[in-house]
Amino acid sequence: MKRSAFAFSTLLAAVSADATYRSRPDLSPLKLNITIPCGSSHGPCNEGYIFVSPFTTYGEPDDCVSHQAGPYILANTGDLVWSGFGYFAGWTCNLQAARFQGRDVLFSFEGVHNGNHGHGHGHHTLLSQHYDVIKTLRGGGNRISDKHEFIVVDEKSALIQIYHPTQRDLSPYGGKDGQTWIVDAKFQELDIATGKVLFEWSSLDHVSPDESALPLPRGLAGVGRGSSTAWDYFHINSLAKGADGHYLLSARHASTVYKINGTDGSIVWRLGGSNSTFAFGEGVQFGFQHHARFSAEDPDGQLDTISLFDNSVYGSESAGEGNQVRINPYSSGKYIQIDHVAKTATLVRKLEPVSVLGQAPGDAPIVTKSQGSLQSLPGGGDFVNWGSEGQITEYGADGKAVFHAFLGRGWLRERLQNYRAFRYNWTGISPEEPAVFAEGSSLSSDGIVHLFVSWNGDTVTKSWRFSWAEETVSEWGPTTVWKEKVVPRRGFETSTRVVRPAHVQVLSVRAEALDTDGHVLGVSAVASVQQAIAKTVVTAGHEDLRDQTPMS
Repeated sequence: MKRSAFAFSTLLAAVSADATYRSRPDLSPLKLNITIPCGSSHGPCNEGYIFVSPFTTYGEPDDCVSHQAGPYILANTGDLVWSGFGYFAGWTCNLQAARFQGRDVLFSFEGVHNGNHGHGHGHHTLLSQHYDVIKTLRGGGNRISDKHEFIVVDEKSALIQIYHPTQRDLSPYGGKDGQTWIVDAKFQELDIATGKVLFEWSSLDHVSPDESALPLPRGLAGVGRGSSTAWDYFHINSLAKGADGHYLLSARHASTVYKINGTDGSIVWRLGGSNSTFAFGEGVQFGFQHHARFSAEDPDGQLDTISLFDNSVYGSESAGEGNQVRINPYSSGKYIQIDHVAKTATLVRKLEPVSVLGQAPGDAPIVTKSQGSLQSLPGGGDFVNWGSEGQITEYGADGKAVFHAFLGRGWLRERLQNYRAFRYNWTGISPEEPAVFAEGSSLSSDGIVHLFVSWNGDTVTKSWRFSWAEETVSEWGPTTVWKEKVVPRRGFETSTRVVRPAHVQVLSVRAEALDTDGHVLGVSAVASVQQAIAKTVVTAGHEDLRDQTPMS
């Protein structure tokens, strides 16, 4: 029986390992292809780490490709901070940092991904700063959470979205030959501590299927002949709650952003689609959008600004041009100001695809067929994730790109996707013990032993203290002493070396993580020295091993 592409990629991720990090050969993190580095002539990046959860659902890589699909926290250089591979079960997306009950937390969706119809089926899990599970949240009322949204409100509640197939008479909308299944797109606000449903909203109670931008007869959003192929006429893909207690909802398949009354669920206004409350100014037109958020709310109720990622195209990653619906030539991030008195919508800011090949956006557009996000950063910058196209861009306050990267290299460059991406400050305290590795030919004439140490998820360590046991053989017999050396931390994995005469054998090594004040944060197990089988490869950012003087 032939494996599906998804099953193949999942199997590959489960068994893959590489030599990216000598101390953690079991980890095969993604490798960014950075085309605009932070701190270049384009300007500095914002503070914080990069949060992504890349995956691939089609195509079979050759045996040389190594990649573990999962949530990752990365430094600006692409160096690993935390690999969440193995911390969550199944397919993950939407890794973010938040606050819950006064604590810094991470959260992510975990479950099953239906790539054909763009849904997830699972739950959301919150991790502490020690990366242990503190809460798993499922949909209330016997509902299964979808992947598209999870956002913490006031450190107490959370918004989730639910994909709920149901049967209706769909003949008024072109249904025939047993087409009776439609998705009732729901969302809930849940109390995180108890799981209690605080508010629930149903699309079929408030929005007619006539508003869909993907009519049933076209078959682009499900053919409606069963619960797994239900017509997804609405497709909620983002939620937010305003200061006034009302909700902002993005419905991708209606190409509309809605404001929902937080008391009775009625629609306050529509932005976009076939029944927009507001007239669009130049450049506002958007379609099949993602990640709508309140950017600025007017307490007087006249002017509000929202941000969104404008896909401007609908179609699967493998679909030909004839099966796509296009609104604009390329995707972009947009800030739109709404005037509730004049009933107008005005484009305030547009974030266009970067020119990574020296071409204008119109010449080399990024067309994001699915997924995508736009995060507003402190100081006026923005972080844009190009979804199905597997790219991320950071913009400065002046709208110029200060960072851009593909989420993979080689075979994976064109095949990795990422639902959302973010930049956050984060302090992580690893629950694992530090991993140490020593390699060399300790009795060879050069007497060089290479030492490597890492600590997955740790952001606190400032330096490493290596200790090693040396055995000297003389006419009076062997003598063993312990020596030590402190080196600054250099990224995820720090390396150094010790040089000894041929008659001095390094037997074993351990490493201690030190904070700014020299206090011990963690201690590795004692590792024996391994015989080198190939020339040691030292990754960028590690200590230069070529010009070390012998330690005394």
